[in-house]
Amino acid sequence: MVLWASLFCVLLLLISSANEVSSYGDKELLPLERFQWAQPAKKRDCFSQKSRTRNGAIILEMKHRDHCSGPVRDWTRMLQRRLIADNIRVRSLQSQIRKIVSSRTDSLSQTQIPITSGVKLQTLNYIVMVTLGSRNITVIVDSGSDLTWVQCQPCKTCYTQPEPLFNPGLSHSYQSVQCNSRACQSLQYATGNSGLCGNNPPTCNYLVTYGDGSYTRGELGQDNLVLGTTPIENFVFGCGRNNKGLFGAASGLMGLGRSDLSLISQTSHVFGGVFSYCLPDTDSEASGSLILGGDSSVYKNSTPISYTRMVPNLQLDTFYILNLTGTSIGGVAVQAPSFGKGSILIDSGTVITRLPPSVYRAVKTEFLKQFSGYPPAPGFSILDTCFNLSEYEEVNVPTVKLQFEGGAELNVDITGTFYFVKSDASQVCLALASLSYEDEIGIIGNYQQRNTRVIYDTKQSILGFAKETCSFT
Repeated sequence: MVLWASLFCVLLLLISSANEVSSYGDKELLPLERFQWAQPAKKRDCFSQKSRTRNGAIILEMKHRDHCSGPVRDWTRMLQRRLIADNIRVRSLQSQIRKIVSSRTDSLSQTQIPITSGVKLQTLNYIVMVTLGSRNITVIVDSGSDLTWVQCQPCKTCYTQPEPLFNPGLSHSYQSVQCNSRACQSLQYATGNSGLCGNNPPTCNYLVTYGDGSYTRGELGQDNLVLGTTPIENFVFGCGRNNKGLFGAASGLMGLGRSDLSLISQTSHVFGGVFSYCLPDTDSEASGSLILGGDSSVYKNSTPISYTRMVPNLQLDTFYILNLTGTSIGGVAVQAPSFGKGSILIDSGTVITRLPPSVYRAVKTEFLKQFSGYPPAPGFSILDTCFNLSEYEEVNVPTVKLQFEGGAELNVDITGTFYFVKSDASQVCLALASLSYEDEIGIIGNYQQRNTRVIYDTKQSILGFAKETCSFT
């Protein structure tokens, strides 16, 4: 009898092992059908301007671009282009950082903005709608840039956008910025390029290059900006007359960096230099939100906010740099020599997180150890850890956590762990990638920031994370 009982226990153990491959560690259930790429039933409107007020905060809706996509004929080609574009973005940032380092070595109001997917605009990132000079415009949200700019009439070279170009001649509140102004003098610090004087009148001409060949060129202007229902008078922005690059079909870009020309600095008298966002996952019907201001009572976080300090860097002080002290996969700490050296920035404009090669190798090794037994699949673009999960309805995925100085922790949402290349889940990849060189600065991309409230406090120089299911409602 004892023998039969023992055999029965062994049989149960074998069945359990067959149903759940690699059973140790902290894991989260991923229902594959829910998170696969799916064709929307109909083309959705991304240009609705939704806002609401709560506790003095004006909340603007924010969506991922894929929320607005129509039918896609070739998923693989589209996703390939997106990752190639993201890689160009990362190379651009690294080039920009090297250029900056080289040149420099010698009770608050609240506004909450709907943040949405930019898929209709063919951009990899998140978009919001604001009002500039009485015109509604849709712009990419970018915490890695400083100057806000839009395409303007008359335009010499402009890419195609569905919205009419901003026409300063039709705005009674628009004014040109003069070349001897403080704003013009701030261009060198904000963009890496000095302002140039135009002729008749002597306006301030600007140039922003993004390292990959993308650029915007025009003159600085100022006009009334409205975020939800909060007016910002004399907001300085770039009126782009020559624009080309990886901007999709958005009307321009909102710079959330830390220089004097960024939206955060220009509105600090209203919002106290604090903003936060919650980025929805790609196919979610719910929208996220961009909140300007520091009243945490308007957040809907389900876990306490954990804060870490922004690492001071005199050469790169327009970026948001953090000290990554550790990483865990399925609750198992990963060891790497580069932890604790203050060399990772957080960026809403980069999609896939990039880790130093030594960290990525350690993360990959531990993930494969815990997510073992699943059929491998070929790598895809910058992603080299891929699986064929087409025969599974659900899988248990090891949790991914990033730890920062002061005990702050970013718990990567399960929707930000895997990148679905094939709609039938026959090619699903770990959504992390390696930098080319150990001395390059790491980047936390927006894919790993999904369903997380990320709070930037530029006055106290701290950044916070909390779990939140992104929803505008």
